[in-house]
Amino acid sequence: AHVPGDQSNLILRVAALFDDLPGAAFRLTKELPAASGIGGGSADAAAAYRGLISLYKDKTLRPPDIAELSRMGADIPMCLGTVTARVSAIGDQIAPLHTVPAVPAVLANPRCAVETPAVFKALTSRDNAPMPPQIPAFQGPKDLAAWLGLQRNDLEPAAIGIVPEIAQVKSEISEQPDCLIARMSGSGATCFGLFPSETAAQRAAASLAKAHPNWWSRATMRGSQAQLALPRIS
Repeated sequence: AHVPGDQSNLILRVAALFDDLPGAAFRLTKELPAASGIGGGSADAAAAYRGLISLYKDKTLRPPDIAELSRMGADIPMCLGTVTARVSAIGDQIAPLHTVPAVPAVLANPRCAVETPAVFKALTSRDNAPMPPQIPAFQGPKDLAAWLGLQRNDLEPAAIGIVPEIAQVKSEISEQPDCLIARMSGSGATCFGLFPSETAAQRAAASLAKAHPNWWSRATMRGSQAQLALPRIS
């Protein structure tokens, strides 16, 4: 119900960048909540771009410049690759990471939309120290979680100030058995937890769904090729 069907939808905005698309149509199966801080709309737009390029690869088609995509959303260029990456500057510097293993994870959202501009506006500090220049290689989920424990999400306090429920979501994920770390994702309101096994992640997601049937929660594999954020487009 929260997905727009007009030209404010990123899929249609991407399609409008192409010169001519005879017979093209989209059917989107939306798996992620809207405005949830996990790049759902950006992944939709990136999938639309990849799909159109593939559909019309044998025709004389002028693909839009990547810069045009980034003006729609800074996350879209990163989502084109569907691989784990380190992104810097305003989203236009993308470095694929091959040292981060696939990790079982749980995503949970209290079904509260959080608009990214509002979160940035609520920031009290914009000159915090950057991440380390080099991201180390990780042997598995525990190593990754330990390193993440030394990092931070500068948007988290601002987002919690707008949607206090985020703090509860994060806390309840962290309290699940075997949870290695829990953090807010992006600009919220989705939070994630990393787990040592798929079984542990699935058990935690089921527990959260039972305790909070009004929340959106899923177990997934962070870093897999079958990421939840990729919509099915035909």
